[in-house]
Amino acid sequence: MELEETPTRLRSKPTWLISKAAVRAHRLIGEAMAASGGRAYHFAILATLDEFGPDSQARIGQRCGIDQSDMHTMLKELIEQGHVARTSDPNDRRRNLIALTRSGRQRLTELDATLSGVQRDLLNALSTTERDHLAALLVRVLE
Repeated sequence: MELEETPTRLRSKPTWLISKAAVRAHRLIGEAMAASGGRAYHFAILATLDEFGPDSQARIGQRCGIDQSDMHTMLKELIEQGHVARTSDPNDRRRNLIALTRSGRQRLTELDATLSGVQRDLLNALSTTERDHLAALLVRVLE
């Protein structure tokens, strides 16, 4: 997309700019994750388990914003890869918990590095301060 060929009225609309930036970010993330044999959902799930600890499939999906049908598929992949384990909840044997494994922690570190590279590529025109400011502004918009 040639931004200078875009009508000024569009370029002046933050919603249009956010949408175009999101499309570009999604493409870059998809390419980088595919090259590393992962998915963005894998990173989200592993990061959630790392930060919040073992939890139910439903709660992890809620925290990540992942639909339950997609959650089932992503967890199946992560379990098969040995990055997460399904265990019985010691407080309620009818309930399963998903837990991060040692392999999952290593994979999270790898995927985090991959995504950090995408951030640098996507935001290379901004200084570190500007990137931090942009992130803070986007958090405010989403809250």
